[in-house]
Amino acid sequence: MPLLLLTGYPCCGKSTRSEQIKLFLEQKLKNVIIVSENDKIKAGSCDKNEIYLDAQKEKEIRGVLKSETLRLLGRENVVILDAGNYIKGYRYELYCATKGCKTTQLTIECCSTKEQSWEWNCKRTEEDRYSQETFDALIMRYEAPDSRNRWDSPLIVLQSEDTCPFDDIFSALFDRKPPPPNQSTQSAPLTATNFLFELDKITQDIVASILSAKKNGLEGNDVKVPGFDGCVISRISPNLTPAQLARHRRQFLAYTRLNPPSAKHHSLQDIAQLFVQFLNTTLIGGN
Repeated sequence: MPLLLLTGYPCCGKSTRSEQIKLFLEQKLKNVIIVSENDKIKAGSCDKNEIYLDAQKEKEIRGVLKSETLRLLGRENVVILDAGNYIKGYRYELYCATKGCKTTQLTIECCSTKEQSWEWNCKRTEEDRYSQETFDALIMRYEAPDSRNRWDSPLIVLQSEDTCPFDDIFSALFDRKPPPPNQSTQSAPLTATNFLFELDKITQDIVASILSAKKNGLEGNDVKVPGFDGCVISRISPNLTPAQLARHRRQFLAYTRLNPPSAKHHSLQDIAQLFVQFLNTTLIGGN
């Protein structure tokens, strides 16, 4: 199901719009999940001003949001990503991921002036307020979406005083076909020379996805592996440790190097599916 991505200045009304759209879509009998940047930061007991002034910490929170969003994308969910999403390269990554999942994506830019946003910021509680330094930094970094870019299109621009165009949003999400996957979003067959490299990289990424899900308190839940359609880890055990995952990954690598799949099963998707099946059988299912 679709992804709805909100973007805009800090304190421009993104969360309010998210809740309005969620209520509307639920009235249309859609299952809607909001992935909230603010909620993720609070859940980690972090100071958001500290995060936004530290490039590495901010990169980590973006990674958590992306992982959670892609995990939730599926036939039954509409996912609303309520975050700054101010980096056009980050929006492009999400576009490629949704394209690979064969679903639609809509970008909504919530517009306000810098002065209006700062006024709303000052009305927040001290815990939720941006410092002047953080606020100014986020304004400077903001890369506005452009409907001429395929990853920002379709784009709906909302001024703070505008009524939410619910029918236009519904049509953009459900009344058009998703863009077809291209070579950059489909799994291509691998040559023998880079098979082992991709084998190592993909298994590392899957292990990282599992540990990220566990860190976010998703024990006991199925976890969808980002970027690979149909790859789902079944019910993460609360007793699962990084050492266990590393050991089972080494076992899988050793077995696969000695017993490589046929050439027609060398695609990135095939590698991911094989490793996920291995984990579900030998690790997750065995706990």
